[in-house]
Amino acid sequence: MTSRLHALCFDANDPIRLARFWAGVLDGETADDSCDGIALLPSDDTGFRIRFLPTREQKAGRNRMHFDLTSTSLDDQQEVVARSLALGARHIDIGQCPEKGHVVLADPEGNEFCVIEPGNTFLADCGFVGALACDGSQDVGYFWSRALGWPLVWDQDEETAIRSPRGGPKITWGGPPLMPKTGKNRLHFDLAPPVHGDQQAEVDRLVSLGATRIDIGQGEVDWVVMADPDGHEFCVLTPR
Repeated sequence: MTSRLHALCFDANDPIRLARFWAGVLDGETADDSCDGIALLPSDDTGFRIRFLPTREQKAGRNRMHFDLTSTSLDDQQEVVARSLALGARHIDIGQCPEKGHVVLADPEGNEFCVIEPGNTFLADCGFVGALACDGSQDVGYFWSRALGWPLVWDQDEETAIRSPRGGPKITWGGPPLMPKTGKNRLHFDLAPPVHGDQQAEVDRLVSLGATRIDIGQGEVDWVVMADPDGHEFCVLTPR
């Protein structure tokens, strides 16, 4: 058995405020989390929790992951944008083409996300959170497919996407050119080993797939910090 995607983690200067923003956008429920953080809980078994963990570091540069939110009509897209703005989002320009129909926003701490225009066939049936769009190579898409046991649902022109067999959002990687990595990512995955599994055995399996153990100054903790083949951090939690 493979690890499951337990959470997507945001480093946040104000975890409670950021959790309330995303709870409002996604109509989700929050709960206290470990490490003085707060979590937005998944609404069904196709999703993953979103954790907001405290940090003093300020955001610098674009994130390498962002949400693509779907819409069912132009009115629905405008309503999602308006709701997001009312909760504290703002419009941003990241060089998107004017002819593109999606709207690019940033949350209260500057984390980018997109509200996709209606009729997007790639995200059909994925739900409101259509995708977690990532900067990454084809090889890293293959790595995460094997790491999570999620099948590839797109593999073309060095762009890849995977999706849980249970459904839910896709995770996509856009291929080259990749953004230069200048520091620790603001968003990262938390993986949970199989129930009653062996954390070290899972770490060894991930290393065999191309991951590496890394030290980001975490000290003595019960999780293992690793990096995928593109150097993006993730954590392997203790079995629960």
